[in-house]
Amino acid sequence: MRASHSITVQEAEAKLAKRCMRGECSTGELDDKMRIWGLSADDRQAVIDRLVELKFVDDERFCRAFVNDKVKYNRWGRRKIEQVLWQKHVPSEVSSPILNAVPDADYIEALSSLLNAKWHTIKANTDYERSMKFIKYALGRGFDMDIIRQCINEMTNEAVLEDES
Repeated sequence: MRASHSITVQEAEAKLAKRCMRGECSTGELDDKMRIWGLSADDRQAVIDRLVELKFVDDERFCRAFVNDKVKYNRWGRRKIEQVLWQKHVPSEVSSPILNAVPDADYIEALSSLLNAKWHTIKANTDYERSMKFIKYALGRGFDMDIIRQCINEMTNEAVLEDES
C-alpha cells in the first residue's frame, strides 16, 4: 500500500481504462486495485461507474469470456470456475446464468481430452485404483462428480472394447 503518494481519481480512471483495453476485467478486480492505491469507497465507486458507463468494464462480458476461455483452453470444470469468479468478486447473479448456459457436453469434452491424455501415465494395479486416481485428478480440476463418472465410464468401456479387439 502506498502511503506517501496517493493516486487521484483521474489517474485511477486513466490507469484502469488502459488496463481494461488490454483485456477483460471484473469490477471487483478494479475495486481491489483501487483499494490498494488508497482510494476511498466513494471514489472507487465513482471510477467504476464511469468505466461501466464508458463500457470499459462489464461483469457479464468479463464472465462470458472468462468461462469460455477456462472451459475451452484451460479445461477447467464448473466448480473451479465458480471459485475463481467468486475470488474476482463477480456477483453470482451474473455468473450463475452464464455457467448454467454452458452445456454439459463442453465439460465432458474438456474432461475427456484431459483423461485420455492422462490414461497412459496413471500407474494403477486395478481399474478401481485407476478410477480413484482419475476422480481425484478431475475433482482438482473442478469437475462435477456426474461428469467425472460419465467420462470414466466411457473411457473404461472404450478400453474394454479395445482389449476385446
